[in-house]
Amino acid sequence: MQAHERVALALRELGVERIFGLMGEGNLRPLIDFDRLGGVVVAATTEGAAVSMADGYARVGRRLGVASVTHGPGATNALTALTEAVRARTPLLLLTGDTPPRDDHLQRFDLRGLAGLAGAGYLRVGAAADAAADVARAVHRAQRECRPVVLDLPVPLQRIDVADGPPVRLVPPPRPGVPDEDELDRALGVLAGARRPVVLAGRGALDAREEIRDLGRILGAPLGTTLLGKCLFAGEPLDLGVVGTLATDVALETVQAADCLLVLGAGLNRYTTVDGALVRGRPVVQVDRDPARISTAAEVGLVGDVRRTVVAMREQLTAAEHRPATAHRADLDRLLRAAAERPVAGADGPDTLDPRPVMRWLDRVLPAERVVVTDTGRFVYAPWRLLSVGSPERFAHTCGFASIGLGLGTALGAAVGSGRPTVAVLGDGGAVMSLVELATAVRLGLPLLVVVCNDGAYGMEYRHLRLDGEDPAPARRAWPDLAEVARALGARAATVRTRADLELVAAQVAGLGADGAGPLLLDVRCDPDVDVADPG
Repeated sequence: MQAHERVALALRELGVERIFGLMGEGNLRPLIDFDRLGGVVVAATTEGAAVSMADGYARVGRRLGVASVTHGPGATNALTALTEAVRARTPLLLLTGDTPPRDDHLQRFDLRGLAGLAGAGYLRVGAAADAAADVARAVHRAQRECRPVVLDLPVPLQRIDVADGPPVRLVPPPRPGVPDEDELDRALGVLAGARRPVVLAGRGALDAREEIRDLGRILGAPLGTTLLGKCLFAGEPLDLGVVGTLATDVALETVQAADCLLVLGAGLNRYTTVDGALVRGRPVVQVDRDPARISTAAEVGLVGDVRRTVVAMREQLTAAEHRPATAHRADLDRLLRAAAERPVAGADGPDTLDPRPVMRWLDRVLPAERVVVTDTGRFVYAPWRLLSVGSPERFAHTCGFASIGLGLGTALGAAVGSGRPTVAVLGDGGAVMSLVELATAVRLGLPLLVVVCNDGAYGMEYRHLRLDGEDPAPARRAWPDLAEVARALGARAATVRTRADLELVAAQVAGLGADGAGPLLLDVRCDPDVDVADPG
């Protein structure tokens, strides 16, 4: 066989079922081979969306995502989405192929340099005989390093004959263990002495939900999450919800009053810590499998598997007959539940809707087993606070690189990967950038709801101009009718200006995925002067 065939076969041998891609000279042959071998090539409309789809597919399934684009402009068109996947720490393989070595080739471009700019890994297949082994090496790196790796299969090398060697196999990464006993003892000493402990869990703690719940009860600690751990403890007593700048007042006050913070599989960025205020002046015990993720704010940093470490903590505290702390206020659970259920009045206009009550309405009407993906922009505070999911792995956002326009592609990949009704919440600017990809959702028949918070402006820029006392008019935009555009691309669509308009589409929203009718877009008209960041 030829090298391009061996690459496709190696991907199948490694368990890859789907590649999200857009064909060109640099990747045409491996994609055709992959399809012939029983794999599924999910064709995107744009290269950036192909990478975003692989990103969303990987995130909701907690698995490898694979994308493929051609060299030169195919790769540069994918650079922003690739950078987002790097920032999201997504294990992703991007297959491309360098141009023939001619100075006059119009699509020549430095693929190694492009990968480096994005922060991705890079591996160039240097010899046709090594193609299969290099595929396995690139996949292993992507999974071990939790980041994208660009696999460069140069075009001239693809047509070289290679021997049909033995199947390639992926070596599983080493399983992280329990931290050093002395360090664990130090951590338990801090936790056992706390009178008002709080637990903060993130995406790295998904496999330890029940164990963390039990440890929280032993400690007498309320349970909070980062944004990426959203809804991990929904329905549990003393659920703080998302901690940080998105927190309710009562949750924020609880963390500020804590005398110890146990951080499990979570990052401590400026938003989670409110610019460091929530970790300052109190001991922090942090557990993570990745030593690079341990914050300088941690008094005790434990490197190890979160679940196994939590089990060890629970067992030792139980053996020591540790009594739960009781210094948190007695009515805390009632206050937390009341804050979570507080009505959202909003600030509707005569022909505009406030996104906050719209998200609360969607939360009631949508199928419970949904996936939620958001783009980035001023509108995100509403879905992040008010649109729930059954599990954190059913939530994703594209704020890692803070670029608008990536949310729709990511949602498409999430819908393919999960098979669940999927909601993409976009701003109007990001929607206009990416709406052509709705044709892909139509072709695939995806159970997708696209909610566009359309305030006729680039919302963040509009807000900044207003805060600076300047005229925000330069940030305004007169867009085409987005519902008409969606219908032209084959989707169902409606323009929504009032709550009565919402009720007219309630049956379609509730039936998302069950009716087999494919994508639905709601163009929700909003007022750019309404402060969506306010909890309402």
